Amino acid sequence: MTIKDKLALPTAEEVAIAQECSREISAYLETGGETQQIDISARDGKKHAISIPTRALSLLADILAQLGQGNAVKIIPIHAELTTQEAADILNVSRPYLVRMLEQGEIPHHKVGRHRRVRYQDLMDYKMAVDARRSSALDELSALSQKYDPEY
Repeated sequence: MTIKDKLALPTAEEVAIAQECSREISAYLETGGETQQIDISARDGKKHAISIPTRALSLLADILAQLGQGNAVKIIPIHAELTTQEAADILNVSRPYLVRMLEQGEIPHHKVGRHRRVRYQDLMDYKMAVDARRSSALDELSALSQKYDPEY
């Protein structure tokens, strides 16, 4: 499988299969234990029981749910370091705009040679803070709208 294949949107068949698998896993997911047993069938028809961490199985269900909605999925380790382009893509901003944010100290970063790197967790912390401010501003606007125009 090439990198292009890994980042491609799922086909209609893959979407249908992912939807069904996501529902099946979610229905049987037991969140109480640390691990769960699942059976995997080999091509020769033999079944193999394996023990999988419950967190990993839950993550698999989430991945399948996203694929079932027709989304491509990329897994990034929390401690991963991102290039400025990868970070910009996650925030849905241009790379030059992200670089300005880094230079203004809005998001922590460091340099490797002359290239900037952003920790994934720092980027997510920034994104959550921005989302919280945005949500608060929307709540405030909604309250003002109801106060001054009670018909809404």
